[in-house]
Amino acid sequence: FKFISQQKIIMAKKSLLSLPITEDFIKKTGGDDALKLVKICEKKGNKVTDEEIGKQLKHLKITEIRTILNRLHYRGIACYAKTRNNKTGWYSYTWDIKERRIAELILEEQAQEVARLEKTLDFEKNYVFFGCKNVCENVPFEIAAEYNFMCPKCGKKMTTIDNKKRLKNIKKQIETINTELQTLGKSI
Repeated sequence: FKFISQQKIIMAKKSLLSLPITEDFIKKTGGDDALKLVKICEKKGNKVTDEEIGKQLKHLKITEIRTILNRLHYRGIACYAKTRNNKTGWYSYTWDIKERRIAELILEEQAQEVARLEKTLDFEKNYVFFGCKNVCENVPFEIAAEYNFMCPKCGKKMTTIDNKKRLKNIKKQIETINTELQTLGKSI
């Protein structure tokens, strides 16, 4: 039984880190090399020193690794334990990645994105939009009327825009995010 539950945990970790939404979030939070760093920490399965990470990421200086770790630490993704070497007086830091925190942050961020998209969808449904042939920008009727249906950027005549395609794209974005959130929720 213990072996099976550990195996499930390992599978959940792999699936969480392999999700595109997770990869993008980690890169956005810690930089381009953050995903490699997180995967190294997870592969080790226990606390890892920044020097051990440096042996794996040879193209990075130890200060760059610490910068990434500190960015992740700021968001609660990376946690450290500090120990002092009594002979040298130097401190040693061992790092641990909190996958549950990654999932929580992504869920929070994506919930805000879905709310924003739903607000945009409601706005798009309730207004008639106008735009010019140069596609400078689409504006609601009220703004187009203020400019006498002439584009405020290029001066060309504005006509009504069929925003069905845009509405369909927004709905698809919401569905995609909700699907990713369901997958993410299952992996934690």
